[in-house]
Amino acid sequence: MAENSIFEADGRSVSYVDEGPGPVALVLIPGVGMDGGALGSIGHYLAEEAGFRVLRVGARSEDSTVAERVEDVLAVMDHVGLEDAWIGGHGAGGTVARVFAGEHTDRVNGLLLLGVEEDETPLAPAIPILIIQGTEDVVTPPANGAALQATATDRASITSIQGADHFFPMTHPIETAVVIEEYLDWD
Repeated sequence: MAENSIFEADGRSVSYVDEGPGPVALVLIPGVGMDGGALGSIGHYLAEEAGFRVLRVGARSEDSTVAERVEDVLAVMDHVGLEDAWIGGHGAGGTVARVFAGEHTDRVNGLLLLGVEEDETPLAPAIPILIIQGTEDVVTPPANGAALQATATDRASITSIQGADHFFPMTHPIETAVVIEEYLDWD
């Protein structure tokens, strides 16, 4: 696994991991209360096995706002020289990704949403979206993903991880990573 780094600026410290050769880049954002290591197995597989560049960005603190997390993702992307990427996240991290895409559309190639929160954040226009849901997820239930996909049927795909709960990115990391790899190879 790649080592954790710390981005420090303007009185904040944000952990991140940058691994893999590229040329397709992914930014992964963990949900609330989780650090960037929560998506480590997925990120490592996509970097080492699939050849993607993966940037995992943590939060400056457990009570960071969505706006602060968006600011942190942008700052870390700039810090590592990443001009654009697929932006994704788990649960609340996916909401951060959606807000980021709306505010920085020119930096986003697509969205990867792992368990969709019930949220009113509109989808940025013309950006492809991959939604992955655990079939047994009661925190971000499959109905949330289906409802979001229905708002963008021309560009949103949805896949389910059978028998998986809210923590499917950690309990089913390879299965989740393979879904992402196959989708991005198709794209």
